[in-house]
Amino acid sequence: QVQLVESGGGLVQAGGSLRLSCAASGRIFSPYAMGWFRQAPGKEREFVAAITWSGGNTYYADSMKGRFTISRDNAKNTVYLQMNTLKPEDTAVYYCAALDAYRVTVRFNDRDYDYWGQGTQVTVSS
Repeated sequence: QVQLVESGGGLVQAGGSLRLSCAASGRIFSPYAMGWFRQAPGKEREFVAAITWSGGNTYYADSMKGRFTISRDNAKNTVYLQMNTLKPEDTAVYYCAALDAYRVTVRFNDRDYDYWGQGTQVTVSS
C-alpha cells in the first residue's frame, strides 16, 4: 500500500510564497500521475494541479495558472507545489493524491484518485 505524506504548510502573509512537498513510501512507487487538491472551511474539495509521472506533463485549475507550479523528483518519489503571490482565499488544507499505474488519462475529480495523504494546512493572512 502506498503512503503519501505532505509537508511545508504554514502561515504566510498575502503576497508571500510556500513550497509544499509530498513524499511517497511503502513500496516501489510508479503512479500514472500525481495531483494536488485543496479544501477550505465550508467548501468542497477542489482540483489544484496534476503532473504525469513519466512525461512530466502539467495541468492546472484556471485560478491557479501563473501563480502555482507543480513539479516532481522521480528519484525521491516526491511531488512539489510551489505557491507564489498567495491570497487569503488560498487558505485551505492541501492534499496530495495519486492515480495508479493502470490509469491512461489525467483525472480532475477527487473521487477518481486512488491514494491520498492526510493534508497540510496553509493559512494566508491579509
